Amino acid sequence: MSVDNALDPGLAKAEPGGETLWYDLRHLDVEGRGWTDTKAPYDRLPARAEGRVREPVWNLSRHSAGMCARFVTDAPAIQGRWTLTSANLAMNHMPATGVSGLDLYVKTEAGWCWLGVGRPAAQTNAVQLVGNLPDGAREYMLYLPLYNGVTSVEVGIPRDRRIAKGPPRDPGRQKPILFYGTSITQGGCAARPGMAYPAILGRRLNYPIINLGFSGNGKMEPELADLLAELDPAVYALDALPNMSLQEVVDRVEPFVRTLRKAHSDTPILLVEERTSSNAPLLASRGEGHRAKRAALRNAYENLTTEGVRNLHYLHGDHLLKGDGEGTVDGSHPTDLGFAQMADAFEVALRPILATGR
Repeated sequence: MSVDNALDPGLAKAEPGGETLWYDLRHLDVEGRGWTDTKAPYDRLPARAEGRVREPVWNLSRHSAGMCARFVTDAPAIQGRWTLTSANLAMNHMPATGVSGLDLYVKTEAGWCWLGVGRPAAQTNAVQLVGNLPDGAREYMLYLPLYNGVTSVEVGIPRDRRIAKGPPRDPGRQKPILFYGTSITQGGCAARPGMAYPAILGRRLNYPIINLGFSGNGKMEPELADLLAELDPAVYALDALPNMSLQEVVDRVEPFVRTLRKAHSDTPILLVEERTSSNAPLLASRGEGHRAKRAALRNAYENLTTEGVRNLHYLHGDHLLKGDGEGTVDGSHPTDLGFAQMADAFEVALRPILATGR
């Protein structure tokens, strides 16, 4: 691989006498942004959504979950420099590397392989993501924080090396898979940004992804349906049940799907049941809650199908997490193990949809 169409070094920043050139990530291929008319560069909803969606949704939309940049460089070492919008780097059940860190992957003959993580120590960080790389140009992918926002992100390489945008996606794989849902969709509680299940699926399926998970606030409001309908993804994957009450499932799923279908007559829509809480087998109320909401979702699916809504798909929740209870940090939010399990189940559902478009 060669570094074709390398960025002009004049675009980079350099400290006086420094050997590192810092390139703004926005000069590279930033994926995961559904809209360009945003209030800040790494927001997930357009600026006009402020005041239109509930305040918690808007605040969460300022997090950079799901965004990444692909680039090619021949650098023997790669650095990352980023400034976060919040000084709260971690949560009590999710590490700072997932909440506020960077995550670097490299493309190999076998596919995408993890390479290095940027550990945040403050609101502004500059770290070496990887060093001592063998000679040669390679394609890389850098994921942004899951539960924090960023005001700036830069990639640093030696002054005498080059960097370019990643190669175009394969024809037919340029539209993103759009995931809408909850804290789990957003990435809680992955140890690294690349371990959220939408990110895992993006690498496995070789598609860009848009992550519209809103922690505690994936409730299928009509305002969100209208916004999602503005986008043109390869698939809509709707994974919101963990945040919804039974009555909200009854009232909101069908109108939400109808709004998407009105805007996109044949785009596949995948309805996803909620995962089974790890402690549900012994907590009767949790199991009952799962069964009730799943039945309501299934009823909505059958109603929509009966009325003629085409290209509607369904993913059962029983196997999103394995039954051994080892896949979560708190019974609900997956660990990296749990996210890999969820990606397995989603992959089985998504591959045939993507292969046929229906």
